[in-house]
Amino acid sequence: MSKAIVQNSGPVTLVGGGQASAADVAEALTFAQIGVAVDGGLVTALAAGCRPAAVIGDMDSVPADALAQIPPARQHRISEQYSTDFDKALRHVAAPVVIGVGFCGGRVDHQLAALHTLLVHADRPCILLAEREVIVLGPPALSLDMAAGDVVSLFPLVPVTGRSTGLEWPIEGLAFDPARQIGTSNRALGRLTLEMDAPGMLLIVPRRCLGPLVAHFCADPVRWPARAAAHKDRPAP
Repeated sequence: MSKAIVQNSGPVTLVGGGQASAADVAEALTFAQIGVAVDGGLVTALAAGCRPAAVIGDMDSVPADALAQIPPARQHRISEQYSTDFDKALRHVAAPVVIGVGFCGGRVDHQLAALHTLLVHADRPCILLAEREVIVLGPPALSLDMAAGDVVSLFPLVPVTGRSTGLEWPIEGLAFDPARQIGTSNRALGRLTLEMDAPGMLLIVPRRCLGPLVAHFCADPVRWPARAAAHKDRPAP
């Protein structure tokens, strides 16, 4: 397991260099007051008035004038090119849950890489803030108060099974597989409960669920175990 650069008993906000507004950063910081900039995300963080506790990444996209505003002790350059900057940051932050801002929207390949990182580091809960939704890798068990008719999308990154209550189309008995069976555009009937048998299911729900999701991960210590395939720090080639 990677050594923590930032360790906090409460939630942490990661600010990336993708599409994000000052309002997005402010919303995340409402729930997770400790901010960490991910490489070029430092520009977004500073513009939002956030002085991050750390800047993590290979520093190939952060302007020198922005970096000069951060004490050297808070700058953590990780030069290996085997992983994305989001991966580098997430694996070096120890917190009950992380809110990721600036990792959705913009380039599709960056979004796909961020979703891959959620799976690779399933033991480190992270909620990605999108324009209208939040995205999280489904934990072993989850309960959320939803409004009837709320869109609930489930997208498997790997074959996975589970159970649900409070969905118009229950998932029990379905063998989810990204090449065979997905579960997008389901609808909530009210209170939603999900149980997943393994890590691998993306849960996409309305953005107003951010607070309840943060509260869930802070209150429930049950999470997926660290994956043997998780990235380890390697020297740059």
